[in-house]
Amino acid sequence: MRSIEEIRNKPGTCLVLGNYRPGIQAILDFDHLCGKEAPSIKAIVTAGTKFQKYFWGKGEVLIPCFPTMLAAADAIESVEWMFNINSGRRARQTTIEFFDAFPSALGGHIFAEDVPEKHAIELYERYQKKGKTLVGTAGVGLLVPGYLKLGVVGGADWRQLEKNNLKESGSVAVLSASGGMINEIITMVASTSHGISFALCFGGDRFPLTSPKDAFLAAQDDSQTKHIVYYGELGGYDEYELVELMKSGAVSKPVICYISGVIGEAFDEPVQFGHAKALAGNKSETASAKRAALTEAGAIVAHSMKEFSERIAGIEKDELKEEAMSLDGRSASLFTSTISKETENGYEFAGSSLPDWAHEGDIALQICSALLGKHPQSQITVDFIRTVFLLSVDHGPQVSGALNTIVTARAGKNLVDSLAAGLMTIGPRFGGAVSGAANEWLSGVTEAKDPAEHIESYAKVKKYIAGIGHKKYRVGLEDPRTAILAKFSNRLPNHRYYDYAKAIEAITTTKKGSLILNVDGTIAALMLDILESEEHYSHQELKELVDADFFNALFVIPRIVGFTAHYLDQKRLDEGLFRLPDDDVLLG
Repeated sequence: MRSIEEIRNKPGTCLVLGNYRPGIQAILDFDHLCGKEAPSIKAIVTAGTKFQKYFWGKGEVLIPCFPTMLAAADAIESVEWMFNINSGRRARQTTIEFFDAFPSALGGHIFAEDVPEKHAIELYERYQKKGKTLVGTAGVGLLVPGYLKLGVVGGADWRQLEKNNLKESGSVAVLSASGGMINEIITMVASTSHGISFALCFGGDRFPLTSPKDAFLAAQDDSQTKHIVYYGELGGYDEYELVELMKSGAVSKPVICYISGVIGEAFDEPVQFGHAKALAGNKSETASAKRAALTEAGAIVAHSMKEFSERIAGIEKDELKEEAMSLDGRSASLFTSTISKETENGYEFAGSSLPDWAHEGDIALQICSALLGKHPQSQITVDFIRTVFLLSVDHGPQVSGALNTIVTARAGKNLVDSLAAGLMTIGPRFGGAVSGAANEWLSGVTEAKDPAEHIESYAKVKKYIAGIGHKKYRVGLEDPRTAILAKFSNRLPNHRYYDYAKAIEAITTTKKGSLILNVDGTIAALMLDILESEEHYSHQELKELVDADFFNALFVIPRIVGFTAHYLDQKRLDEGLFRLPDDDVLLG
């Protein structure tokens, strides 16, 4: 296994596989109590959510979630450790997926019980035997105080972590087959003014991924470890390997141990205890035989838990800092916002203070940052959104949104009511086609659809293609807005979505001259290209924007200004209630 000193020098970061809130929160609390600037957990591989909210100190932090290992690998450059809390049935496959996605990772902890023995052996041969550090299965993990916590070893509650002084390294290595007992032993050590150098639970399965022998050699090689405290059980032959290490001098540090299960010798037939390995099939596997062998090899062997505790208390004490930290009083927030907040220095919006935005003087940059949730990487993105807003602010009083705003204003309603009336008309037939068009071009390109087949699939069901067609403009009568927007394609290194949309147009206009690529379709195509080539969005991220109706926001935001202008215009004119003349209504 990897040396403990190497872990202290570079503890690294962790990817969680599965969902176990107490275990994840325990690692974050450990990180914070140790004074780390950021959580060691980079992300969680779990379905159903994009983020999970956890406490970070007395505040909160969002941990990104990914539905698959490949999605996590696309978003995260590297991680060193894995905390695998999937079921025993899925432990092998998810561990393989992790190392396939992150081949330079150092190792990890597999929490699950009931991992098939052949899977445990395969994982040992495939990874542990070739230099990775895997801990488990059916254990609670690895702990290097002040540096790394993989699993619930050391405790799941911050009070236990604090009480056991796991913020700094001590001199006692705690090694155990039992997940339940290792935390009890850590508390024994800490309560008698001793510190932990590291703690490792190799679990109670027949074929642990890190054996007691591996752990003892790691303790021997660790310069901070002065004593080894070991808790073993009846069953198996691990302790005889430890005896050989001590007799040969490979392990020379003092060992205090307790081997549980003497009660099993009172039965006529072998008794299976809680762990898979805890079964003495013959006399040499009994607790008494192991105790005798360890005593002969020079270990201090306790014959009761009381004596075990007293032996631990007799170890030379460590000089530890007495710095208590409390996380009392924290409570979860009701909702999360990453867009704005109030600070001691005023309000922040989209990553900058409002005075800074005022100094910047570019509302297009501000709105672009707000829509993306981060500052854009390219000036092209800002320029495009600014141009879209300038071209989309109003398309005349006749269109349904403006007309509804006008009618409502003339009925004597206020600004908000009139504006809401106009906005409520936005949909697939008016202004709401930008997201629909983005979905057309995104699916068409990523699924490599043939444009002709794409068109035919709509023709068969007599449906319109979003982003295609205009009432006024046609072939030979170009929409000046699309002409301006089209120039952005010349500024992009790649514009495959725009090319696809133009390929659709090349076919539809042969059927009817008015079936041109309209302004909605143009905005959608070029925005996809800009996000992909300039902002480096993945396909999954683009799909999420489509599903979130991001592209329609490019119409809604500027049109709010236009509707407001129509409302104020009507208040200035004060023409009174609008009523359609009888001649304009067909009365049946």
